[in-house]
Formats: sequence, structure tokens, C-alpha cells
Amino acid sequence: MHLFKNRILKMSCFIMWFVSFIKTSIGKKLVMATSGFLLLSFLAIHAFGNAAIYMGSKYFQIYADFLHGFPVLVLIFGVGLLVIFLAHVGVGLLLFFEKRKTASRYEVQTRVVENTFASRTMPYTGAWVFIFLIIHVFAFNIGKPEGVHISMLVQQYFSGFFYSLFYIVSFIALAIHLNHGFWSMLQTFGLNHPRYNTLISVLTIAVPVIFLVIFGGIPIYFMTGGAAGY
Repeated sequence: MHLFKNRILKMSCFIMWFVSFIKTSIGKKLVMATSGFLLLSFLAIHAFGNAAIYMGSKYFQIYADFLHGFPVLVLIFGVGLLVIFLAHVGVGLLLFFEKRKTASRYEVQTRVVENTFASRTMPYTGAWVFIFLIIHVFAFNIGKPEGVHISMLVQQYFSGFFYSLFYIVSFIALAIHLNHGFWSMLQTFGLNHPRYNTLISVLTIAVPVIFLVIFGGIPIYFMTGGAAGY
């Protein structure tokens, strides 16, 4: 009983510390950067798995079956990913409204204009990606028909014009979001030394483009007939 009370006390102290931390500007930025890094890592893993689509339905199905062969791990990973995503969205909204409030307060004297299209559209590209994730998760997970292999569902959806177009536009939005988000993440982590600026500039373009090619190429692969042997 005493041990249980100690754990509750420690948990309460941690929550209080985190609430205080999240109220600070650096706290919000660190949460955004850390959650962004974790989401980017997931995206990289997901891109690696989805690349199996280009090898054919057999190989993609093997990949999907392997993942779902560990339902408990998938559940834990899914819940963790949801928490990270909600933290990223929630803190992002806090920063957006704080920035908007500050901008309106000093609009006449010192109006600051962001110098890139990506930075100015972060809230909107983020909102688009959020909507896409809801539709995508429902289509391939929650709303998946019983007994239908995921590889066949992929072919069914990406053979349709409207879903394919929505998918491509969504990954264009994600690429724009990553263009500024990736740079901002590196700045928050302190990787802004002049020695690395050239590499960072290349990565802020290369990383979004790589994801856009891998994911955005999937519907093009199906709609242009490249997946005839899928």
C-alpha cells in the first residue's frame, strides 16, 4: 500500500512538472520537436514497409501479415503513436494561437512575416494531414471488410481516381509541412551550427521529397498501369 502511494505521488509530481514545463515556450518547442522526430521515425518505417507494394501483392501481404502477427505489440505501438500524435497536434495548436495572439498585439509596430511558404502554411497543411489520417485509418483499418486481404484493399482503393488524387494531394501537403517542420526540429535540438547549414538545407528538401516519391508514387503506380502484375 505504501509503495502504491509513493507511485501515485511520483506520478502526480511528474504531471505537475510536465504541466509547468509545457507552459514555457521552450517546453512547447521541445515537445513539438520530440514528437515530430518520433512521428518522422514512424513515417520512415511505414515508408519502408509500403515500398513492398512495388514488389507485388505477395510481398506486401507478407509484410502486413508479419506486423499483425504480434497483435499486442501492434496495439501498444498504436496507442503510443496516438498519444504522440495528439501531443504534437495539441501543442502545435497552442503555439499557433499564442503566435496569432502575439502577432495581432504587435501587428502595427513589429509585424513579423515568415519567409517561406511552408512556415506560413504549417497549421493548414497539418490540418489536411490530420483529416487524411482519419480517412486513411478508417479505410484500411477500422472500415476494412472482414476476410479481405490488405494487399487487395490497396489495389481497390488506388485503382480509384478520387482516393488516389486525395492521397497524392495529402502527401504533397505533408511534404510542405515537413519542409519547415524538419528544419524547425533541428533548430530546436540545437543543430544550427554554420558547419551543418548546407547539409540541413539539403535535408529539408530531400527528406520531404523522398517521402513524397515513395508514398505519392503508389497511386501513380496503380493508375498508370505499372501495377499490372501486382
